[in-house]
Amino acid sequence: MTFPLGGRAKALKHATHEAAICMPKGVTVVYWRDRLQHPMEVEAGDLLCIPADTPHLTFNPGPATALISRTDPNEQESVILLPGPETLASA
Repeated sequence: MTFPLGGRAKALKHATHEAAICMPKGVTVVYWRDRLQHPMEVEAGDLLCIPADTPHLTFNPGPATALISRTDPNEQESVILLPGPETLASA
């Protein structure tokens, strides 16, 4: 997957499966936990594992490329979209 400069994913969680992200190029920031309050910088050479049922959102301060693998062949069926950070900040 290639992420554009300044691109942002929607806040979500994978109800029943884990995800592993390998970053061969670039830098991205993953916000995670119930209110997306914990940022983690992931840069080229890093491997990030996201457990099942963990809320997260990805933001790309620059162009980045990631290899994403999930533990469920039907992974799209267990994606749950969550309120974005704008909504969480006012909650």
